[in-house]
Amino acid sequence: MGKIVLMSSVSLDGFFEGPDRDISWHLVNEVLSRYLNGQFRATGAFIYGRVTYELMESVWPAADRNPDLPAALVEFGGIWRDMPKYLFSRTVTEAGWNTTVIPGVVPEQIAELKARTKGDIVLSGVNLASTFLRLGMVDDVQVFVNPVVLGRGRRLFEDPDVRMDLSLVETRTFSNGVVSLRYSNRRTYGAQVGAGGA
Repeated sequence: MGKIVLMSSVSLDGFFEGPDRDISWHLVNEVLSRYLNGQFRATGAFIYGRVTYELMESVWPAADRNPDLPAALVEFGGIWRDMPKYLFSRTVTEAGWNTTVIPGVVPEQIAELKARTKGDIVLSGVNLASTFLRLGMVDDVQVFVNPVVLGRGRRLFEDPDVRMDLSLVETRTFSNGVVSLRYSNRRTYGAQVGAGGA
């Protein structure tokens, strides 16, 4: 059975995106890309909210036809296309690229998904992540801390009612200054309320 891993790049002051959804400050070099590809090859599935899924869908299906992309990013495009994906959305009814659309977050269904998935399940998208956090359904958190301070933007952990008791299980430093921190979630404290996708 896989774990649900919330994975995101963040600034040193805790933002996952800057004003106007700016993520141009995310530092991803060849070494970090190869590390991520190794992580993703061992992954069992991706989970997205609508906004993040549409961003991914706009780039990665055609990555191998983009001559400007480095080889590691082209490789990720293939990983992304082939990986089972779960899109949580109330407005999207169908999607391609090995994607299953789920209209809402139901804890019992998530437990079934975990039980039948080999490997970890990578969760992306701050709106959906907030729902999973409130329901106590995030097992691990892996953040890639970028050596930048944004001052403003949108925080990865923005729900003031959710607290987590975490244990550091892995660290890794990359040549571009990014530091990967992976934590195991011992317990989530907060409102246990349900929500659907976007």
